[in-house]
Amino acid sequence: METNPIPILTIQTTPFDDQRPGTNGLRKKTAVFESKKNYLQNYIQSLLSSIDLRDRQGCTMVVGSDGRYFSRAATEVIVQMAAANGIGRLVIGHNGILSTPAVSCIIRKIKAIGGIILTASHNPGGPGGDFGIKFNVANGGPSPDTVMERIHQVSRTLEEYAICLDLHIDLSRLGRHDFDLENKFKPFRVEIVDSVEIYLNMLRGIFDFGAIKSLLTGPKQLKIRIDAMNGVMGPYVRRILCDELGAPANSAVNCVPLEDFGGQHPNPNPAFAASLVDSMKGGEFGFGAAFDADGDRYMIMGENGFFVSPSDSLAVMAANLSCIPYFSQRGIRGFARSMPTSTAIDRVAKAMKVALYETPTGWRFFGSLMDSGRCSFCGEESFGTGSDHIRDKDGLWSVLVWLSIMAVRKQGVEEIVRDHWAKMGRNYFCRFDYEGVDGKAAYYLMRDLEAVITDKAFTTQKFSVGNNIYSVEKADNFEYIDPVDGSVSRKQGLRIMFTDSSRIIFRLSGSGAGTGATVRIYAESYERDPERHNRETQIADLIKIVDRVSVVHLRDRWRYH
Repeated sequence: METNPIPILTIQTTPFDDQRPGTNGLRKKTAVFESKKNYLQNYIQSLLSSIDLRDRQGCTMVVGSDGRYFSRAATEVIVQMAAANGIGRLVIGHNGILSTPAVSCIIRKIKAIGGIILTASHNPGGPGGDFGIKFNVANGGPSPDTVMERIHQVSRTLEEYAICLDLHIDLSRLGRHDFDLENKFKPFRVEIVDSVEIYLNMLRGIFDFGAIKSLLTGPKQLKIRIDAMNGVMGPYVRRILCDELGAPANSAVNCVPLEDFGGQHPNPNPAFAASLVDSMKGGEFGFGAAFDADGDRYMIMGENGFFVSPSDSLAVMAANLSCIPYFSQRGIRGFARSMPTSTAIDRVAKAMKVALYETPTGWRFFGSLMDSGRCSFCGEESFGTGSDHIRDKDGLWSVLVWLSIMAVRKQGVEEIVRDHWAKMGRNYFCRFDYEGVDGKAAYYLMRDLEAVITDKAFTTQKFSVGNNIYSVEKADNFEYIDPVDGSVSRKQGLRIMFTDSSRIIFRLSGSGAGTGATVRIYAESYERDPERHNRETQIADLIKIVDRVSVVHLRDRWRYH
């Protein structure tokens, strides 16, 4: 306990006009947070002030980071400002490290008012990289639109912030640390907790760890390769997959969290996880996975480099949830996917007679469905999957689902996926991103496209490409009515749907950190004939239709998902 009370200071500041949080919080180049005077402090004050004073006084909050550059300095500022703004207790991961799923888990476990996560997800780190601040609310999930709007409104007129500059905390010291503050009756408490333990205990109650351990250590041991990409997941992989479940220590690579992620993009896809792809192609390993910086996204690979697309992974997992004790005991109430995500899971839902919800992009939309008991399992095409065990995406949980399915079915990754295609058909899915687009140009592109596709004449359009004819069945700008509270989210993406179940989608993304806008274009086609499930994953016909209806010609930017 400090002997002299720590003073609370009020610092004058001026507002910034660019602190509107996006889909994944506020993301900017690290230099913006580090070099612009009061930029970080302004946003943290706006975040804290967005919480009603009666709820804020004496409450508990969780703080964690993916370990990227500037996280330690930012964590100290958050501690100092939380104390000055009446927060009663902060729970922080050891050395400041907590994965996004672990933050969600802890918020729910200790009934915190919310949690601050320092991450820019799969974006690069280091002084020249990106930095971000996410705020998860009391249900453990990302902030809904109303909360993000409150934060933005406060940021626009902020004139001062409160801070305890003399309060310092050693993030390496586990345990409770109490501080006396001036004019406060109760001490301010900081608890530094084991980054893995609470999350691990939750997983023990979801999975059959004995079955997974037998798969990884038994006479027919499955050899796995797990790449933590020098992000937050290293300690989780080593503790859970190696120490708890028996995978050899050399199964896990790049497990030391680094501020610059080893100079790499911590993005779990075949392009950025190239070393994992090469290892899997050698045939030595039967299962491979990679995680992004904060541990909420993942990639799955099978023997000989067989890549499982995120949309296929979502559908296969949905069809096999009975392999997980958590679901076999509780039942399945519904599935959900973001609108751009492949409709492969829709076919699973229909076969299982389970409700399917199509939402806008953003995990917060799944949260209300899960809170109301409507949804048990959900996911997005951007390598994110989760369930109602927490309220955020969960990469390691997803890997354990796959290992559980393999343990029960006694099949390899490729065999499981191909069996799924044989039963349900295969959805070919592709996405390309056009980044750094001038904001006005992106706006006019979407406006003009909407005018084209919502014209009555467009619904009678037929596109002839090679020997195929594609007939438009429906075209619109996606609108979502939340079945829980009736709130309406408009203009969530332009959709062109064809009579053969093909789709083309145009969407402006709100998760970038750089200047300009990001236009994402998605294409999906469905193939029922098993004889055609081995063709190259390219949707050339739909790409040509994209070129015809838009002014974007970016074939060289297509990325496979």
